[in-house]
Amino acid sequence: MIEANGLTKRYGAKTAVDDLTFVVRPGVVTGFLGPNGAGKSTTMRLLLGLDRPSAGGSLINGKPYADHPAPLREVGALLEARAVHTGRSARNHLLAMAATNRIPRARVDEMIGMVGLDDVAGKRVGGFSLGMGQRLGIASALLGDPGVLLLDEPVNGLDPEGILWIRNLLKALAAEGRTVFVSSHLMSEMALTATELIVVGRGRLITSGTVATVIGAATGGVVLVRTTEADRLAALLAGDGYHTERVAYDTLHVTGTDGTEIGLVAARNAIALMELTPQQATLEEAFMEITRDAVEFHGSTTANVPAYSAAADRSQ
Repeated sequence: MIEANGLTKRYGAKTAVDDLTFVVRPGVVTGFLGPNGAGKSTTMRLLLGLDRPSAGGSLINGKPYADHPAPLREVGALLEARAVHTGRSARNHLLAMAATNRIPRARVDEMIGMVGLDDVAGKRVGGFSLGMGQRLGIASALLGDPGVLLLDEPVNGLDPEGILWIRNLLKALAAEGRTVFVSSHLMSEMALTATELIVVGRGRLITSGTVATVIGAATGGVVLVRTTEADRLAALLAGDGYHTERVAYDTLHVTGTDGTEIGLVAARNAIALMELTPQQATLEEAFMEITRDAVEFHGSTTANVPAYSAAADRSQ
């Protein structure tokens, strides 16, 4: 289990993490989401004792990270996959970690095989692609067979096969009862991988809960209803306090219900329904709604790209 209690980190006048309190439970994959600059990487560094908090603290399995006598056996972390000695081979990198943490050499070959680096294990890490570096980072995180995992953007640089592999791996590790805490910008991947979410913005906690709860709270319930008596049904639902929107001659969008009440109203008034379907927003849509006031950098989404001017270029 991971516990953050009032975790705060200031760099001069800049507050990167602001009074964060949350719990990451074992047995599920917990996604850690937020815009760029939200404080996710700083939070992970604080949890791992790589930065000292300005206030508050954190516990991993009931202790600060630094108090664990064999931290690699308790906590596996991937913060920056390329932070390795580029002149070492992948095998020698893992062997050095194993030797300093009293981990059997056999575990090194087991991890190399598990992440699919058998063919390049003897090659220097400096020549690795981003995806190969990510696989080595995951092998490093799992080397001590830890019960807690903190992974920052673990699918960066992976191809579709690699993304599917890490998704299934994280789910399997959580199913074993481990605590799996994963930061990512890929909303579609988090929707498929995570069970619970912690969302931050500008260093503060915005919301947390299951994926379904976070999406539902951000977007509200919308139900699509098709009936030849759309006008009459809309009037009846409005009388009961529901907001309706006519989107076609026979189609309504009804907000604020899961559909049960709509069916009951229609039945009581002998209105035949051709369709009654709850509309599920995507995690990406919910994330954009939740974090819209916490985004530090906004780009234009218009197609009016300024034209290149050769004359202006010559005048410089």
